[in-house]
Amino acid sequence: MPTTQELLAHAYDAFNARDVDAVLAMMHPDVVWPNGMEGGHLHGHRAVREYWARQWLTLDPHVDPVGFREEDGLTVVEVRQVVRDRAGTVMAEQTVQHVYLIRDGLIQRMDIRRP
Repeated sequence: MPTTQELLAHAYDAFNARDVDAVLAMMHPDVVWPNGMEGGHLHGHRAVREYWARQWLTLDPHVDPVGFREEDGLTVVEVRQVVRDRAGTVMAEQTVQHVYLIRDGLIQRMDIRRP
């Protein structure tokens, strides 16, 4: 079984490659995922798949992990995020924190912290 850092690094690679099936395979079936566009959280693989499909119609996000640390049973990943529109214009470039709960080797929950 991969370490938490390896699991999450693979998830970021798959997300950036738009390999939805690979990312979902790393998530618990009842995953709780942040809706970064509208707020709130999504629940389950189907909701995450549909959210990303909508998101990628208008945006081209790319996220690169730059640091990992453990905090109170959670994994905090410092992420460099660049969001472009479909024409390639940079709309946002920032560092955020993705906070993960990993259970049984799968992503159970993710939240976003903005500095």
